[in-house]
Amino acid sequence: MPEQGNLEPSVGGKIADTATQVKDKLADMGRTAGNKIDESRDAAATGLQKAATALHDRAEHLPGVETISGIAHDTANKLNATADYVRDNNAKKMMADVEELVKRNPGPSLMAAVVVGFLAGRAFTQYD
Repeated sequence: MPEQGNLEPSVGGKIADTATQVKDKLADMGRTAGNKIDESRDAAATGLQKAATALHDRAEHLPGVETISGIAHDTANKLNATADYVRDNNAKKMMADVEELVKRNPGPSLMAAVVVGFLAGRAFTQYD
């Protein structure tokens, strides 16, 4: 019989250790991704803000009915609101908001996920 100090860890113990290591790696990857998102929030918000400003500027010169100009201004206002949201909220808060949105609207959220998945699949499919 082997001595107590020389016992090899059980298979269950090895699996638990591996699972803990994987969990830690995934947590690190999540933190890194969150940090990267947080670092780029200001640049994204600035880009949205510039797009909104450009749309406001061009809306005044759009040909046609006032309705088109109004739609352009409404879109620019939404871009500004999105820019403010991105600037004011970190990745963790944005993810919590997405989760809440999905909980409140499961049907449309599922449909949006299907559409995004389909489009992503099409984007990566090679045509012969």
